[in-house]
Amino acid sequence: MTHYLDAEGTRHVLAAADARIVCLVPSITELLCALDLTSQLVGRTGFCVHPRAALRKIPKVGGTKDVDLPAIRALAPSHVVVNIDENRRETALALREFVPHVVVTHPLGPTDNPPLMRLLGGIFGRDAQANALAAAFEERYRSVCAQRSGPTQRVLYLIWRDPWMSVARDTYISRTLALFDWHTLPRESATRYPSLKLEDFAGQVDRVLLSSEPYPFRARHLGEIRAALPGVPVALINGEMTSWYGARALEGLAYLQQFTREPPAMITARVGA
Repeated sequence: MTHYLDAEGTRHVLAAADARIVCLVPSITELLCALDLTSQLVGRTGFCVHPRAALRKIPKVGGTKDVDLPAIRALAPSHVVVNIDENRRETALALREFVPHVVVTHPLGPTDNPPLMRLLGGIFGRDAQANALAAAFEERYRSVCAQRSGPTQRVLYLIWRDPWMSVARDTYISRTLALFDWHTLPRESATRYPSLKLEDFAGQVDRVLLSSEPYPFRARHLGEIRAALPGVPVALINGEMTSWYGARALEGLAYLQQFTREPPAMITARVGA
């Protein structure tokens, strides 16, 4: 019997054809739909919004951090898909009390996409779809590696305010940007999503990027950044294109290839609008 190892080393076997899936990871919900598993999705988070039309009727079970466990129990899933970064460990432990199969994921860079696709395709009997999607990603990845050009940039990629928060270099976001020679600050961090003071990076950063998620940045925040880092360009970047793995990662590589070649001008309107 074929076994499929998830990110925690748990062995999974081929699921039954009538498997009932709850997914607590927005990008993986999109991936499951791309693998033709929409009809088996019985629950999702409120942040699982793509593809919109396909997910409209699928029940929500809270957010990625504040999961509604009784709601999931009522849906009687055979499988729940979680992620080490996006979901709380205590949530996964609680789910194991009543869900037969909890599939743990943890992509840490672009090259983890094909294994992720094949893991889920294997568990849910969608090998052909997963292999096709993985092959398409691998082709685009090779193309990006062969064509990348432009100066190396030191970037401060901000995901939160009050406190300001960035990403460590061992995160999916940072490793994806590094593919284009855009290297995130700080260089070293004890945590994966460090809090920081903007002024500590004066003279060290070439560009500030405001992610469109999870914090709803607005134009008024530009003044704070300009005061701490005068003269440094600031731009909005689509967080889905940098942080969503799975099916979205193909589009993400194309987006970042264009973004890093022709970075947008300083933002002047509401970020995320």
